[in-house]
Amino acid sequence: MSITPSRLFVAAALLTASLTAAGQTLPTFRDPARPLEARVRDLIAQLTLEEKAQQMLDQSPAIPRLGIPAFSWWNEALHGVGRSAPATVFPEPIGLGATFDEDLARREGTAISDEARAVYNAAVAKNHYVKYGGLTFWTPNINIFRDPRWGRGQETYGEDPTLTGRLGVALVQGLQGTDPKYLKVAACAKHYAVHSGPEKLRHEFNAQPTPQDLRETYLPAFRALVQDGHVESVMCAYNATNGDPCCANEFLLNQVLRREWGFKGHVVSDCGALYDLSAGHKTVPNETQAAAIALRRGVNLNCGNTYAQLPAAVRQGLLKETEVDSALAVLLRTRFKLGLFDPANSTPYDQLGPEVVNSAAHRALAREVALKSMVLLKNNGVLPLRPDLGKYFVTGPNATSVEALLGNYYGVNGQMTTILEGLAAAVQPGSQLEYKQGALLDRPNINPIDWTTGEAKTTDAIFVVLGITGLLEGEEGESIASPHAGDRLDYNLPQNQIDFLKKLRQGSKTPIIAIVTGGSPMNLADVHELADAVLLTWYPGEEGGHAVADLVFGKASPSGRLPVTFPRSLAQLPAYEDYHMAGRTYRYMTQEPLYPFGFGLSYTTFEYTGLKLPKKAAKGQPVAVEATVKNTGQTASEEVVQLYLTPAPRAGQQVPLYALKHFRRVQLAPGASTTVRFTLTPADLALVDAAGKSVPASGPVTIAVGGALPSARSRALGASAPAVSTMVLR
Repeated sequence: MSITPSRLFVAAALLTASLTAAGQTLPTFRDPARPLEARVRDLIAQLTLEEKAQQMLDQSPAIPRLGIPAFSWWNEALHGVGRSAPATVFPEPIGLGATFDEDLARREGTAISDEARAVYNAAVAKNHYVKYGGLTFWTPNINIFRDPRWGRGQETYGEDPTLTGRLGVALVQGLQGTDPKYLKVAACAKHYAVHSGPEKLRHEFNAQPTPQDLRETYLPAFRALVQDGHVESVMCAYNATNGDPCCANEFLLNQVLRREWGFKGHVVSDCGALYDLSAGHKTVPNETQAAAIALRRGVNLNCGNTYAQLPAAVRQGLLKETEVDSALAVLLRTRFKLGLFDPANSTPYDQLGPEVVNSAAHRALAREVALKSMVLLKNNGVLPLRPDLGKYFVTGPNATSVEALLGNYYGVNGQMTTILEGLAAAVQPGSQLEYKQGALLDRPNINPIDWTTGEAKTTDAIFVVLGITGLLEGEEGESIASPHAGDRLDYNLPQNQIDFLKKLRQGSKTPIIAIVTGGSPMNLADVHELADAVLLTWYPGEEGGHAVADLVFGKASPSGRLPVTFPRSLAQLPAYEDYHMAGRTYRYMTQEPLYPFGFGLSYTTFEYTGLKLPKKAAKGQPVAVEATVKNTGQTASEEVVQLYLTPAPRAGQQVPLYALKHFRRVQLAPGASTTVRFTLTPADLALVDAAGKSVPASGPVTIAVGGALPSARSRALGASAPAVSTMVLR
């Protein structure tokens, strides 16, 4: 019988246990009582150069003679454990962004890491060491969703650096746990840096932000995850930034990440990004030189096979073996911190079992995230509906679509609730509910016979489930119906969906509730005009159908807010390839959007009063701000309180029109009020100048506290008026 690496690992574990029981000395790298650095050095000293290189590949092979099993560094947990065992599927991150809820993000991260450990423990018990089966998760994606054409924007928390940083930190804290010695799982901040399309060009593209945009927009979330979240890993992006590929970028990887921010974890390349150094960017002529430059610039782990060339680079004099050792030492610390070389039951997470995976508590959490993520964009009074009307009609291409629940980088399980299923489960006995799909996702019906629209108009309410799915937007090779490698260069909904909605509306006063799925801004102007209510659900995860039913039938009040601006058309935006922030996002877009950042309706109304802040404040000092928010309607609801700054214009300088600095969810019963307090730090009040340097703000600063972006468009759509005041910084 052949001896497999997994059997050898079991034998090594038994030997370790027997040595421990007999009081004999453990190998230093297996002794948890020894200092971490001593254990790392001991292991490296026992490896050949070829073995060292192999341990720096994302699929690190077993080392049978040391009893070390294979390890998969490439694992996904963007909104639940992905591409692995069945697990809880939470809403896509753009939906989590719409919750504006740090505590919720932390709880989601905790649930995901519980399941990740449980899945890992079960696999190891069966000697399964396979791809997507490890404990290093390449999440979260904290790139800035600067342009709605980017198909992967759905993976982010939106367009704002403050919101992105705070939600990202919270998720990382939940993922990595609070144990002082062991990581629960290792999280990863990606894609560093200045990465948001075009997908087709990402292997060769050079993003060129200004120094101000780099420091003000593209880097703050990464800094927050490193310094506040203590994220274990950072992934360098495919593209180049200001002339240097991100995975060989001395400025980004060493000057900023390591020296300026003090990052101590490991850097992993995006998959194939080191191959791109020679094949895409043409920075070096071959993969051996690509391996050498990437390692010297700070990449510890290669997703791909380029680091298989490290021994050749050493033999050719491009590197010293001691340089390989130093880079490998950084990487191995992560495996030690995960407890992977310690005896069984050493970590507090070794006993997590299958009972936590998609548990009732985690399903309830997925439903809560979905509820808080959905954004009510229009309501002429038709919602909430009673669940006991005579007859409801459900139609549209995404009513029964599981794809419309998932988005990108997803997991699966056997309890996915489509929107049709959620609505059907909520309708009370005695009422009827009929379903016909009626329209295809992205093309006209071939059969001209229409048995849907006429029947729908005879009912009491029509639910039409429109929008897009991961078939049309996503990553390079995932979106199999996309003509642009996952990007959306056409901002409109498929025309056949609009035509279908027009037929439902024509000659009928039956209430139409448009339920829209998707992970990015889209042109909903016609939908807004034709429907009585518009509910944006994003990709809401396994409990999406139940959450939709909870909202439309009034079991909960909508409280999601847009984490990204919805322009009226792409004509309002700069060119897709232009990474300057001028004209982009709510902070710099001067044209009126269709839906502004921070906007979302409720089943009640809120009033903001009593804004208190000093009339004058000293530069470099914190400023206390408070305001009172009251529920002036008849329905209990949560409100997302948002604080924005507007600095005074400066001649010849780019200054944000608005800048979100704080946010907080509050729950208010009808007639109830609460006082919300924030502290603006000197960093909150500072500006970034054209050279990329932070400078204290001076002069007048306008502060607005409200439930949406303090713009005329927000108020025109029904948002409450914010409380606004101005102070002078001297």
